[in-house]
Amino acid sequence: MTKKTRPKPPYPQGPQRPPGSDRRMSPQADHGEDSYRGSGKLAGKVALITGGDSGIGRAVALAFAREGADVLISYLSEHQDAKDTAQLIEAEGRRCLVVPGDISREKHCTGLVDKCVKKLGRLDVLVNNAAYQRVHEDIADFSSEEFDYTFRTNVYAMFYLCKAALPHLPKGGTIINVASIQSFQPSPNLLAYASTKGAIVTFTRALSEMAVKQGVRVNAVAPGPIWTPLIPSTMPPKKVKEFGKDTPLGRAGQPAELAPAFVFLASEDSSYVTGEVIAVTGGYPI
Repeated sequence: MTKKTRPKPPYPQGPQRPPGSDRRMSPQADHGEDSYRGSGKLAGKVALITGGDSGIGRAVALAFAREGADVLISYLSEHQDAKDTAQLIEAEGRRCLVVPGDISREKHCTGLVDKCVKKLGRLDVLVNNAAYQRVHEDIADFSSEEFDYTFRTNVYAMFYLCKAALPHLPKGGTIINVASIQSFQPSPNLLAYASTKGAIVTFTRALSEMAVKQGVRVNAVAPGPIWTPLIPSTMPPKKVKEFGKDTPLGRAGQPAELAPAFVFLASEDSSYVTGEVIAVTGGYPI
């Protein structure tokens, strides 16, 4: 990551420095290590997952591996988390590539796709999961630099990766973008982040009509409040303590609870689904 593009501190943060680490979370997040059981739904496929080192990305990577897929995980700089995820995937007998770097840069995104195809032989599933967020109470607190970087990480990277991946995706290939409850019920203090998530829904629906011409389906998953490193590293401790309690289910979700939605969208189970957004929000309506 270059100093020219990444916003400089100070910025709001919790007990961890953003983007946070799975190892330092308390309580630990559940990625499905002891619960997810695969049944070969992605046998022989290869997936590229951004932000695959921790949180939702780790849960998806593990589920994909248990369904028979090899995985390339992209991450920023959380090397130990990435190593831990790779060990989980390799323990399932699957191949895993870990590639650090800043996805806000187009060259890096293109390189991820090229490396995936070259090293793993193909690309069947692209999961645009990595995201950047910061919390501010007033629009004056959002710097132009931070606003720009949020869009470059959350939206531009998705564009770069989809553009690079589509020529390689076979008929039956899939793209899964990660939207959010913020796409539909935006929080004012997440102004930049929520705006990008709204853009992701529109991008998904528009791209789905282009990609279907080559037999590729494009969908999105919209999580609600999910317990990932992004939460304790970017939100005030008081809000972290209450995180997810205002959902109809009364709690935050775990990454493991999202993984089945991604498996559904990546597999033939969803062969008649494209341009859709699947909500996993703890009861929040979208």
